[in-house]
Amino acid sequence: MEKAPEASTADAARDPAAPSTAGTFADDELTVVPRRHIGRLIVAVILLALLALALKSVFTNPRFQWNVVGAYLRDVSIGGGLWITIKLTIVCMLIGVVLGLVLAVLRLSNNPVVNGIAFGYITLFRGTPLLVQLLFWYNLAALYPKITFGLPGIALNANQLITPTTAAILGLGLNEAAYMSEIVRAGILSVEQGQSEAAAALGLTRMQTMRRVILPQAMRVIVPPTGNETIGMLKMTSLVSVLAVPDLLYSAQLIYSRSFQTIPLLIVASIWYLVVTTILTVIQFYIERRFARGNRNLPPTPLQRVRTFFRTHAPGIAERTA
Repeated sequence: MEKAPEASTADAARDPAAPSTAGTFADDELTVVPRRHIGRLIVAVILLALLALALKSVFTNPRFQWNVVGAYLRDVSIGGGLWITIKLTIVCMLIGVVLGLVLAVLRLSNNPVVNGIAFGYITLFRGTPLLVQLLFWYNLAALYPKITFGLPGIALNANQLITPTTAAILGLGLNEAAYMSEIVRAGILSVEQGQSEAAAALGLTRMQTMRRVILPQAMRVIVPPTGNETIGMLKMTSLVSVLAVPDLLYSAQLIYSRSFQTIPLLIVASIWYLVVTTILTVIQFYIERRFARGNRNLPPTPLQRVRTFFRTHAPGIAERTA
């Protein structure tokens, strides 16, 4: 019985008529075409058109007096007011963060008296308007002409002690502490209870556990709202203008009270507020990245986004221009 001849792959390869499926998908180039979103494109065009109209209206309106704005942006008194605003923001935020940390620890205490006092402080300062608190501290001498701190032989003149700047720092700092305490408390509560139990099993005291174990992990939750509070503090310093503290807004008010150029000076103050808040936003972004290093996917920095864009699109642009 004769065997049927077996077809070899070499013969099939030499035969041009023989069908072959090898390399069919490898040789074909698959082009991925992104889905077109016509609705998004239409909305984007409309928004850009409205933005262009708004910008044209602002920059072509002579009543804005942009030449006056440009002249006062570099004014010495405006620069001095800006510096006072920045210093107030730094000092008041330091007071708020330190005192807020203490209040947060007291709020988590099992002692009902300590817990109740911290809760009463937070309720009082969060429940009354900040402007009222500033005016209260400024007029403290009406209630206590002499400040003794309960110690014999000490009698300080409240009118000399509570200056407008001191009243501004007390009002802003103590008010911020009430908000920061809740931010810190939320961060502490976000850490699992097992971390404290493990630290206690290793023989760490409660203070050591808080400082070395709990707070480093809670910083991921604490840092973002703290950055927002810092930006908010920068803008809330404008309230101290009612106390005649020569901050950025009050300096602008002094100028336009003489020159009657109200709108240009308010624009100058707004521009400087916007510049500083933008810088604080960038700083906040990098601080958040540092405390989020344990995460797998970190948000890309602006420089990384630019590099990714050119790495992705540069070959295609080079091919089209060649």
